Amino acid sequence: LFYLTIFFSIGYLFWYGGLGNIPGYSGWTSKGEHAKEKAVEDAKLEQTFKPYAGKPIDQLAKDPTALALGRSIFGNTCATCHGSSGQGATGYPNLTDDIWHWGGSPDKVLETVLDGREGVMPEWGTVLTGMGGPEAVDYTIAYVRTLSAPETLQNNFMAAQGKKLYEGVCVACHGIDGKGNQDLGAPDLSDAYWMYGSSRESLRKAIFEGRHGIMPAHRDLLGETRVRLVAAYVWSLSHNQADTKASTSAK
Repeated sequence: LFYLTIFFSIGYLFWYGGLGNIPGYSGWTSKGEHAKEKAVEDAKLEQTFKPYAGKPIDQLAKDPTALALGRSIFGNTCATCHGSSGQGATGYPNLTDDIWHWGGSPDKVLETVLDGREGVMPEWGTVLTGMGGPEAVDYTIAYVRTLSAPETLQNNFMAAQGKKLYEGVCVACHGIDGKGNQDLGAPDLSDAYWMYGSSRESLRKAIFEGRHGIMPAHRDLLGETRVRLVAAYVWSLSHNQADTKASTSAK
């Protein structure tokens, strides 16, 4: 039996290889075996996803099976940043509300997941300080805070000073009324949502140091059909809630 095991091991090494980079006679490799098994499983997945290819995401959002698949993909791929419930975290958008920096239409949401987004807030601290002195950033913050409550601008000295600075620097991206620009990914400053936090320290950091947020492209990672499914699930997180609220109001 001992000699048989020696003979078997020699035959095994001859057939499969195992001495460094020296290949076996059969050409077998663990990498090749993995690729073969992956191809089989990918083919099964393609059959599962095939019925959903090319369909609009708002249509897929009405299909419970498609939503279940999208939820599974979201949990494996997107939850790391956006959380398992899609409510995000500091620096990562909440996907369950109706605020979309790059647009919330089905086509825009699909485009975001397919090709990613890159949002850049330049460093404006030095520029503002040069225009309005050492308190210029605080003046600007004071004015920005009034955009969601215009009545607070009255008799507000700091905000009045900040209005001039805002209109000289910030208006190009965020607009005269602070509503933002979805083509640029510039957020609406007149609502109550602050992705990086609304504290004075957080706003000062954003103005002095800027922000650079990247949403990775998932076209190559997931393939278009799987992106459609997960985008449908993401779109449903806010729209299904909106439908529920409308239904409740109607009652």
